[in-house]
Amino acid sequence: MKPSSRTVVLGLMQTRCSPAPDANLKKTLHAAERAAKDGAQIICTQELFRSQYFCQTEDHKYFALAERIPGPSTAAFQKLARKHRVVVIASLFEKRAAGVYHNTAAIIDADGSLAGCYRKMHIPDDPLFYEKFYFTPGDLGFRAWQTRYARVGVCICWDQWFPEAARLTALHGAEILLYPTAIGWHPGEKKEQGANQHDAWELIQRSHAVTNGCYVAVANRVGLERPAGGQGIEFWGQSFVAGTSGEILAKASEDKEENLIVPVDFAKVDVARTHWPFLRDRRIDAYAGLTRRWID
Repeated sequence: MKPSSRTVVLGLMQTRCSPAPDANLKKTLHAAERAAKDGAQIICTQELFRSQYFCQTEDHKYFALAERIPGPSTAAFQKLARKHRVVVIASLFEKRAAGVYHNTAAIIDADGSLAGCYRKMHIPDDPLFYEKFYFTPGDLGFRAWQTRYARVGVCICWDQWFPEAARLTALHGAEILLYPTAIGWHPGEKKEQGANQHDAWELIQRSHAVTNGCYVAVANRVGLERPAGGQGIEFWGQSFVAGTSGEILAKASEDKEENLIVPVDFAKVDVARTHWPFLRDRRIDAYAGLTRRWID
């Protein structure tokens, strides 16, 4: 027998960010209001939506952007969640303590309660992505939360390249993997490498949907940002939702602010995991080497 439908509407917010944190918060709240009015039940922000992507340089002044969780941003989204009965994934720069900061996603349930937090586990250090200067690696592990509409797993940006992160989150029962993201091109590399970079980013996440039999939803920012001067980063937008076979169900534009509103049927997770039983056939007795840096 085919499971009955469990259709839930996703809302991914893709926006441009200004240097003004309060304006960015206001814009994102308005976008979330529109998404809820358009039927979204699970809403996800892009990574660090309250500011431009400050990790393009190492500068202590940007620590002033951080806030406590719970704090003013979570309170604003809790009010919105309670009003519209929506689940919200909000990506924030968390000040945990003096000298201890995290790149954190707050998971807010449809009754406005703070269900929990995910702290970004994989912290990059690449040209214009100097996150190790700012963020302490996450210490809450990979998790999933039972919300009103689905069991959701959350990872953040650089985490999306690691199949181990997706797998462990799925093993907690996640029916969907949500990835708040801030990724784009170095303008000087776009012509030669841009297409391959984007295709690899999309492909690795679609593969997470296939191998874990779940949905994948990615909210990315858009626009050129140069808070440190220079060429900056051209964020490539193209937020998307992939189905349980890795198929692209919907994709946002490369250069426009928009909400991506996508209905998904969570009953298909059970079908996918039954007919493609990767979780059943895993050789968990043979994977000890995964806990080693390199096998030599």
